[in-house]
Amino acid sequence: MTRIDFYTEVDDKVAFACRIAQKALRQKLTVVLLFADEALLERASTLLWSTPASGFTPHCRAGTALADQTPIVLACPGEATPYDQVLINLADERPADFSRFERLAEVVSLHDTDRHMARERYRFYRDRGYTIGTHRMTEGAAD
Repeated sequence: MTRIDFYTEVDDKVAFACRIAQKALRQKLTVVLLFADEALLERASTLLWSTPASGFTPHCRAGTALADQTPIVLACPGEATPYDQVLINLADERPADFSRFERLAEVVSLHDTDRHMARERYRFYRDRGYTIGTHRMTEGAAD
């Protein structure tokens, strides 16, 4: 069963998701980052190209020829992705195929609309028996 973790009260969802992806990469895991729109996806790609300062984090867009050979794949809802280890969701809706992944990270900002939509996703997962971890990411918050 998919392990689900909610990371709440995140100031910058895209930057935070990139850090999670980089941590997973260091653990030799494959990652799919799912974005609500192209603008967020492009921002993440820019961050991954420039971080760390002395290099970059290997990634590509879903659907490209190298997607099944690149450890981090960026996608928007509805795009086919090659991996099933870690899914990081920055989209507004629940990923349709989340249950094929070993781990799902839901990243939630401080904005009321985002928090409301995350609560709906949380209820959906909980009502279906998934074990859910919650991590408050504000400074000084308990994990």
